[in-house]
Amino acid sequence: MDTRNWLMAALMLLSACATPQTSDQAAQIADGRAVAEAQCASCHAIGEYGDSPAPEAPVFRTILARYDAEALEQNLIEGILVSHPMPEFQFNPQGADALIAYLRSIQTTETAPPVPER
Repeated sequence: MDTRNWLMAALMLLSACATPQTSDQAAQIADGRAVAEAQCASCHAIGEYGDSPAPEAPVFRTILARYDAEALEQNLIEGILVSHPMPEFQFNPQGADALIAYLRSIQTTETAPPVPER
């Protein structure tokens, strides 16, 4: 088998192993995006590209490189406290679950830049 055919076979095998999103997962991710748009977009870049409107606010596409998803979810439910100015809020467990699902769906491999301290 030549290299090209080997690569095609490997890609087909990998795509067969990928877990497709269920409609429930897709709905939860969409809900998480809606939460991010409503609660977070004024300061954070919530999509797959772009800079945050507030320079001290980390972009969402790399945030899980900086924070453990389960710990972040718990902090969202309890009310998150960070070193930079951020409004006080608390999410209900469903909203926090949805936001974490959305964050997981947009993570990239780009290096997360450090968050400026104030």
